[in-house]
Amino acid sequence: MPLAFYVAYKSKFSYMNSKQVMNHAADNIRILAASMVEKAKSGHPGGAMGGADFINVLYAEYLQYDPQNPKWEGRDRFFLDPGHMSPMLYSQLALIGKFTLDELKQLRQWGSPTPGHPEVDVMRGIENTSGPLGQGHVFAVGAAIAAKFLAARTGNPTFNKETIYAYISDGGIQEEISQGAGRIAGHLGLDNLIMFYDSNDIQLSTETKDVISEDTAMKYRAWGWNVIEINGNDCEQIRTALDAAKAESKRPTLIIGKCIMGKGARKDDNSSYEHNCKTHGAPLGGDAYKNTMLNLGADPENPFVIFDDVKEIYAKREEELKAIVAARYEEEAAWAAANPEKAAQQKEWFSGAAPKVDWAGIQQKANDATRNASAAVLGALAQQVPNMICASADLSNSDKTDGFLKKTHAFVNGDFSGAFFQAGVAELTMACCCIGMALHGGVIAACGTFFVFSDYMKPAVRMAALMQLPVKFIWTHDAFRVGEDGPTHEPVEQEAQIRLMEKLKNHHGKNSMLVLRPADAEETTVCWKLAMENTDTPSALILSRQNINMLPAGTDYSQAAKGAYIVAGSDENPDVIMVASGSEVSTLVAGAELLHKDGVKTRIVSVPSEGLFRSQSKEYQESILPAGAKVFGLTAGLPVNLLGLVGANGKIWGLESFGFSAPYKVLDEKLGFTAENVYNQVKEML
Repeated sequence: MPLAFYVAYKSKFSYMNSKQVMNHAADNIRILAASMVEKAKSGHPGGAMGGADFINVLYAEYLQYDPQNPKWEGRDRFFLDPGHMSPMLYSQLALIGKFTLDELKQLRQWGSPTPGHPEVDVMRGIENTSGPLGQGHVFAVGAAIAAKFLAARTGNPTFNKETIYAYISDGGIQEEISQGAGRIAGHLGLDNLIMFYDSNDIQLSTETKDVISEDTAMKYRAWGWNVIEINGNDCEQIRTALDAAKAESKRPTLIIGKCIMGKGARKDDNSSYEHNCKTHGAPLGGDAYKNTMLNLGADPENPFVIFDDVKEIYAKREEELKAIVAARYEEEAAWAAANPEKAAQQKEWFSGAAPKVDWAGIQQKANDATRNASAAVLGALAQQVPNMICASADLSNSDKTDGFLKKTHAFVNGDFSGAFFQAGVAELTMACCCIGMALHGGVIAACGTFFVFSDYMKPAVRMAALMQLPVKFIWTHDAFRVGEDGPTHEPVEQEAQIRLMEKLKNHHGKNSMLVLRPADAEETTVCWKLAMENTDTPSALILSRQNINMLPAGTDYSQAAKGAYIVAGSDENPDVIMVASGSEVSTLVAGAELLHKDGVKTRIVSVPSEGLFRSQSKEYQESILPAGAKVFGLTAGLPVNLLGLVGANGKIWGLESFGFSAPYKVLDEKLGFTAENVYNQVKEML
């Protein structure tokens, strides 16, 4: 849509809403939000009541979306960071017809579409799951990057017109992750990002003055943001700020809205209940609730009502949106007609289907580190998957995501034609940005760092799993073989932690994550194929720093797709079955050679993913690990990694302490990860 047409349209329709009716609509949101919490007997009314003015202005006059097509690729997106303010969001979405009043009444109840913290549901207008403070607004940063990337990759003008809105609270601003988001958005000049900061000076247990004295505006200005400070409960000031933010062409915008926690709330004696911590996380209760309803113009006995003048606002906005969207669709159609191949490509990207990759054409170097094998795969993906973005937390030349980078270039301010995201030393921020890219859609996101730093990323990994987003996590330098860097850099318990996600089911009954630890270079290719074809959940690849000997010739690596399979050279009717993943499989192969000299028959099983293996038929599982078999497990992590495979009657050699600083070959000897120790341990159990 030409800018002049858009401006004319806004002046014709949007600003016809009087301040009086806009305030009434915001009060309507406050009434519904407080009543939801009251009925549920739990929840957070105060923040929702304070933020009602902003979200009402946004949805009534600014946010561009298609009421008939919620998944429209070019829509504006609203990301809520403080998930405890769900009553505000649900109430607003009820005003545009996404929720019924009866559904609002079911806040926080079993089977309800209105859980205590919002869960992503694009059809209902919810763009992200939120709850852990700080992550939601970083998802918005990732979505803004995705929009810039798609604009550059496709040439479709719709992505340049897309605005990403975020809503953050005092708590979110305090979370350390906000630094990463602020730095990255400012550094990249994400002018398509507008964030509203609900600065109400109240937290759950204290006032903010008890924990913070920084100049937030100055901080964001230092990061290169456009900062606007307003009364966050004044609809006219909100409009002016949004207009200025929309006009900004070089920087992200932070609107600091001084809001009133619990705006309109009254105590049981009818005195003000505003600016009070008690309204943050509990129902108003009793006479306080009744007095609040009366103060806001509601019937305490029948509060779940949308006022007629509010209905009129949103009916008018729906008609306005039809015209806006029609013009945008017309523009998109013209682009598609002129660029049929790119249009077909875009459609495929947003379908979420796995990309087509020439896996057979990827050549691996024998006896290579699996991080290097991953680099070979990433180089192919960079050339064959044009909607893929790869990121690294300042380790690209070490986690070998530079295999991808060498075939493209990194994003810079004003140029998103590349496909690599240099996140800096900010693992959690990086992971959340990649999640935001996935939430936006049309993009396959991957990010890399050392495995030990997955600890920083765990909250984001959990959110990706909960939202069923196919982000690819690349974790290198596994196990104690990081060597001289010592125990601070040697992941021991991390594999156990992340493999728990394969045991945890998502709400669709699937393993919430796919975790893959390949045994050699060729198995790495297969594991990457599994990760790229997994479009339902996040995937993780756990990779070695050191070189690993190839599995015996004749190994059918395609069987890795079953999660566990028999390595070539294994014997029929074995005396012992030996299981491992990653580096340890080749150690078992070397140990088996010694055992063969004593006439011991062995079967070696590589288990890149126990989760995948447990999803196979019982018949297949039994064929690999027969009941009653003697099983020996070798793991460079905690023994529990293999407990489910080895069983109570088997034996596991693992690491039961932190690592140590020494060359990795010395550590292998000292810690018993040798062919000789495999031989000794198996002989003892036989």
